[in-house]
Amino acid sequence: MSERVVVKRQFGHRARLALSPVDSRKAEDQAHAARTMWNLLHAWWQMMPKEKRTLANADAAIRQARKDIDFLAVLPAQAAQAVLKAYHRAWVNCWAGWADAPNFKGRFRSVMSVDVPQGRDLNVVRVHRRWGMVNLPKIGRIRFRWTKDLPVGKHANKESRITGARLVKDPLGWHIAFRVQTLQAPLGPHQGPEVGIDVGVTVPMALSDGTTKEHGEWLTGPEQAKLLHLEQRAAQRRKHRKPGERTSRRLHHTYDQIAGLRAKAKRRALDWQHKVTTEIACMYSVAVVEALKITNMVKSAKGTVEEPGKHVAQKSGLNRSITGEAWGRTVTMLTYKLAQRGGTLVKVPAQNTSRRCSACGFVTPGSRETQATFLCKNPDCGWSGNADHNAGRNILHLYRIGLVAIPAAGRAVVRRAKRVKPAAAR
Repeated sequence: MSERVVVKRQFGHRARLALSPVDSRKAEDQAHAARTMWNLLHAWWQMMPKEKRTLANADAAIRQARKDIDFLAVLPAQAAQAVLKAYHRAWVNCWAGWADAPNFKGRFRSVMSVDVPQGRDLNVVRVHRRWGMVNLPKIGRIRFRWTKDLPVGKHANKESRITGARLVKDPLGWHIAFRVQTLQAPLGPHQGPEVGIDVGVTVPMALSDGTTKEHGEWLTGPEQAKLLHLEQRAAQRRKHRKPGERTSRRLHHTYDQIAGLRAKAKRRALDWQHKVTTEIACMYSVAVVEALKITNMVKSAKGTVEEPGKHVAQKSGLNRSITGEAWGRTVTMLTYKLAQRGGTLVKVPAQNTSRRCSACGFVTPGSRETQATFLCKNPDCGWSGNADHNAGRNILHLYRIGLVAIPAAGRAVVRRAKRVKPAAAR
């Protein structure tokens, strides 16, 4: 009997923590200590000659700092080592040209986080259908929201286990992000049909089979009114602040309230995207999307002083709508979820997909009568239907004829590739 082949899979899972006020203060102290450790390490790195900027010397420096500064003692030793590794990785990314040089972290606008590098220190246990317990160094046993099965207890072993975690504070509170490693048997080809997906603002997702995926506003009416009131209050308080004057605590509190509402909207958007992309990945074997250059689509129309732009306010509103839909994040979710289920995501050129008739294939001026209606102006055709579904069918047709967009060196290259039939059609 042949040995079963398995592959190693690594992923992250974020869960909400239920911290008491005392435990929340301990986590905040650790996060501030980690930020201070980063700043001290950055100052040490800038003062040292290049020949002395080594990991060994930096490790000795942070060990001495933990002895000399009592405030840094609240940070676990493993978390301090994680700060050093993250700082060194930031310089490696800078030298490779992938990111800017690391800099000092401010107290108010920096993300508060603490690393727990060793998974064995967590001792995760599920105690209820909705809750689990985790051990946080120098904080204690803390409850967290159980929303995903994790390899704990008898299901944990050398290959399937939690390798580490990170505590992160956002406007909605403290969360823990687990790093999980599991073994998974490779799946066979997905047996579902193919689908073309057209993304938009009015209709978020229109599929080539005639279905749509829509959502409402991410914030309710009262929440939108409250957000507008807070933004007006922040603008009024900024107006009375003198240049160079320190931001008041009231203004910081207003900023925190605004961030909380925006984080709530983002969490609802993520929830909708996860549900829709999971449904598509389970149902279809191949998802075909447009190779959109979103960065170019959301460029400002303000122009210059010599040549000012036109319809600047309308273009700004469109840019906000495009950014709010987060098409790139949707494509990323579809990519890994399809791969986990044996499916594939393919990108095709976006040119004329909304202007071409899916019945006759001709592009005629004026066919897009309204935002929602497509009427082919070809005298020999005259087909009419929903404009978004028409675009979805065109996107799927480009894949079926082998015209795909392959990213290369930061740009999309159109290439006619041989189409592989799914296993069900062979």
